[in-house]
Amino acid sequence: MIFKKNYRETTSRRIFKVINYTFCTLMAALCILPMIHIFALSLSASHFVNANKVGLWPVGFQLSAYTDLLKKTQFFTSMGISLQRVALGLVINMTMITLVAYPLTRTRDRFAGRQFYVWYFVFSMLFSGGLIPTYLVVSKTGLLNNIWALILPGAIQVGNVILLQNFMKSLPDEISEAAFIDGAGNTRTLWSVILPLSKPSLAAISLFVMVGHWNEWFSGIIYMSDTRNYPLQSYLQTQIVDLSSVDISFYDPDMLATRAAESSSRAAQMFLAMIPILCVYPFLQKYFARGIVMGSVKG
Repeated sequence: MIFKKNYRETTSRRIFKVINYTFCTLMAALCILPMIHIFALSLSASHFVNANKVGLWPVGFQLSAYTDLLKKTQFFTSMGISLQRVALGLVINMTMITLVAYPLTRTRDRFAGRQFYVWYFVFSMLFSGGLIPTYLVVSKTGLLNNIWALILPGAIQVGNVILLQNFMKSLPDEISEAAFIDGAGNTRTLWSVILPLSKPSLAAISLFVMVGHWNEWFSGIIYMSDTRNYPLQSYLQTQIVDLSSVDISFYDPDMLATRAAESSSRAAQMFLAMIPILCVYPFLQKYFARGIVMGSVKG
């Protein structure tokens, strides 16, 4: 027979839940409301946008911003480059992160040089060569104006290595020892035992890697001499952010009207730039809180 105990929530517990839910709701609103505002701007008439009369609902509804966007082939070319960058960067980054993190979880008797490599990677995280030496390395290796210049210089992300290493170290040692007793080597243990148990950490780090590649714009401007090779965020930086800060007070009326007509178009481009990376979240969110390790060791 199973006896159930009735637990009564205390007043302090109820107050904490109300404060916690309120805080989480406000944080969610801070993330969602700007996107709704950008979407409303993209669907509004340009003169209402420039008059700052658009809030969370379109004013003067129209789709001209999106129809005009279809004529801008460079936008979609840059989006394709960003998608290619994210795909290649995800595979390379996760491969390198995994191959670095797993050996660092081994003890000194299994990996004699562990301590040296730990300090080596920590030092590289704290001290970099700087912008000019990095540019010279990329230039001398023939990566300029190539998509690999956006991926290979940051192939090993030490911060993510530390995250994955700490997660792997939290796995019970009995799991790896059982695999070694059954005759598995390090490669087999990593592929068949450690990685399946590390899905929550791998999913979270994969999301960090994808968001990092998608949002990074500076390397595209530095390493790409041809603007046709710009990733999407570099294109938006040069065509939208920089141009929006130009003083137009001395321009003629025709130029002013042209800039006003582009306001909704800029909002449409920024909104479409958010959609691909937002589509990834629902597929990875389920892994964040899942406790795969729980109950994996019996006995």
